[in-house]
Amino acid sequence: MTRTRVFSPLLLRTAVVFTGAALLTGCAAGVPAASVRTAQPDSSARAASEAPGGSTVSRLDTMAEEANLAVVTRLFSVAFDDPDSAEAQAAAATSVAKDAVAHGSGSASGPAGLLAQFAADHQRVTGAQMVAKHMAADGDLVAIHYQITADPTDERTGEAAADVFRLSKGKIVERWTFTQPVPQGKAASGNTNTMFSDLYSPAKPSPSPSEAQEEKNRAFAVNAYDALFRDHDVSILDRAFDPAYLQHNPVAPNGTTALKGFFSGGASLPAMESTVSLADGDLVWTLSQSVGAETDDPYGALDIFRVDGGLIREHWDVVPAAG
Repeated sequence: MTRTRVFSPLLLRTAVVFTGAALLTGCAAGVPAASVRTAQPDSSARAASEAPGGSTVSRLDTMAEEANLAVVTRLFSVAFDDPDSAEAQAAAATSVAKDAVAHGSGSASGPAGLLAQFAADHQRVTGAQMVAKHMAADGDLVAIHYQITADPTDERTGEAAADVFRLSKGKIVERWTFTQPVPQGKAASGNTNTMFSDLYSPAKPSPSPSEAQEEKNRAFAVNAYDALFRDHDVSILDRAFDPAYLQHNPVAPNGTTALKGFFSGGASLPAMESTVSLADGDLVWTLSQSVGAETDDPYGALDIFRVDGGLIREHWDVVPAAG
């Protein structure tokens, strides 16, 4: 679904990652436990995503995407602030299938599982509010990147979070959950970028990508991710990345130079690959797992790439701690 950088008014508060060295750190440390996976392996050539039960939603169906996005945004706006309320319970029952599959450390299935996730957010972050940063809808997938914080004016507080939902017939049937504390103090990368800031400005403004261009961007970013993290092909950094791309991972600096040094340093790196992905506007989202992962193996990270003019220009990620 083509979308400008103006965010949906359906959320209560609206405000917006090539994985750099920090993702590698996260992979080396381990990844959280996950429940049984039902998603099919990613395919950069596929123009539709398959939902549980075999139904297929075209990635070009903008009406279905808008309807799915509305389900998710309404659920967050009604249920996040007070997940124990009657309104939250009713919204979850309406929007989440009873047997909805959940992926993520400690995630539980069904409507109660999602409400428990929101309740846990409030337990970890006193006075938690949800501030949406990026949103996307593509085929039967909806994704949201957000900050959990008591101070929506300060992007260096609270937690970074991202959820991806698969919907079928107006209900969430599968979800993936990623959370990461926002590091405090001076960023190890030396960047002044936050984990959420939206910094890239094209040299020449251009129209929002068409649905066909979004699909090309998805294939491009997924292939770049797999080339680097699965195949450890450092040359992809020269072919697919802006040399000065903007990095929001708190321990990785801007640009490709540091990544080239890391991958060329002889470190033994676990092979990761994209297994779920979606594109909306100029952003591509990808969820990664270890190569050869079994159906119940965990997801390592969620990454968001901004693609413009045939290059990756900006990156955000959420890398859960070891579970």
